[in-house]
Amino acid sequence: MLKNPVRVNAEDNILEAMQVIFDNKISGLCVVDDKDNLVGILSELDCLRAALSAIYNDSNIGKVKDYMAKDNLAVAHPNEDIVDVAQDMLLKNKRRRPVVEDGKLIGQITCRQLLRAVREFKG
Repeated sequence: MLKNPVRVNAEDNILEAMQVIFDNKISGLCVVDDKDNLVGILSELDCLRAALSAIYNDSNIGKVKDYMAKDNLAVAHPNEDIVDVAQDMLLKNKRRRPVVEDGKLIGQITCRQLLRAVREFKG
């Protein structure tokens, strides 16, 4: 588990979130509220959707909360079996799985981390 994953606030501007994605060379972000509760996930595709919508509608780009995935978020818990988490990520075609304890974001599991773990296990 990656502790203290990169995150943005739901009220942040999409352009700010895009900069965080660029700066950290990642494909998406966990979205939290002011109390660090997980409220969504924002992907590069969500940002692209926001940018194209703003261009098409000749409007402002909007906030993270307007484009993030927020319904039926799949999360992992600190003591959950990593193989079960990896299988569920494959089943749901998701690249990241926030780790939540008592509603608070405490970490994240990513495909890249899982691949590293497999390589180290096999090596």
